[in-house]
Amino acid sequence: MTAIHQRPSRSLTPLLWPLIAGGLVVVALGVFGRAHTPTGFAVGVAGFSAALPMKVWLTTGAFVLAIVQVVSALSMWGRLGVTIPPAVHQWSGRIAFLLTIPVAFHCLYALGLQYDVPRVLVHSLLGCFFYGVFTAKMLALPKRGAPGWTLPVLGGAAFTVLVGLWLTSSFWFFTTIGFKV
Repeated sequence: MTAIHQRPSRSLTPLLWPLIAGGLVVVALGVFGRAHTPTGFAVGVAGFSAALPMKVWLTTGAFVLAIVQVVSALSMWGRLGVTIPPAVHQWSGRIAFLLTIPVAFHCLYALGLQYDVPRVLVHSLLGCFFYGVFTAKMLALPKRGAPGWTLPVLGGAAFTVLVGLWLTSSFWFFTTIGFKV
C-alpha cells in the first residue's frame, strides 16, 4: 500500500495537551473560586437592575446561541439536509462565549465557588467545567489526526454543560423570582 492510500492516524495523542490544558483550567478556576475571598458585590451591571438579572439574561443569550451552535454544527456535518454557512457557527460561538465572560467574572469575583446549597454547588462546578471543556475544544480544533468524534464530543459536552448552567441559574431565576431586567 502506498502512502497516498494509507488512512490518517486517529490516535488520542493529539488530544493529550488540549485535555490536560482543559483539566488545568477546571482545577485553576475551582481553586481560585474557593481560595479567593468573595467581594459580595457586583462589578458593573451595564444597564441591568442588579447583578443577578444581568447574569440571568447574559446566560440566556449564551444558551440560545448554544442552540444555534448545535444546529449549525449539525448542518456542517451534513446531518440536516440544509446548508448553514460555517460563519454562523463561528460567530454564534464567539458571541456566546463573550456573553459568558462577565457572568463568570462576577461569579468568581463576587461570589466564589460555593458549596452550601446543592443547586449552587452544581452550578459552581459546571461553571468551572464549562471553561475547561471550552479550552479543550478550542485547542483540539487545529489538531490533525485526532479521532473524528473529538469535536462532536467536546462540542456536545460544552453544550450540555451550558444547558446545566442555564438550568441551575436562569431557569431557576425565572421560575423562582420571575422575569426581571
